[in-house]
Amino acid sequence: MAQRPTAADSGEEAPLDAAAKRLERALALLGSRLNELSERAEGSAGELFDHDRSKLAAALDAARAREKELEEAGAQASEALGRAIAEIKSALERTEAG
Repeated sequence: MAQRPTAADSGEEAPLDAAAKRLERALALLGSRLNELSERAEGSAGELFDHDRSKLAAALDAARAREKELEEAGAQASEALGRAIAEIKSALERTEAG
């Protein structure tokens, strides 16, 4: 029985081999694009993190400023309350003595 010539014998690529090579190229291109997108996403995430961190730092600064204002207001209220108590005691003593 005579053998039929194959694509390999004639120097041509078999259809299955050509399809496999196209698939390999497509997978390599896909991997490259995925890496590119991943790097871009990581960069964006870093920018978002920096933006969130700066917003949090600004909020923290504002909260510390507000805390200082409240401490000062509390100290002033405490002093005013102390003066009021002293005036009431003085008035009571005058009433009891008089």
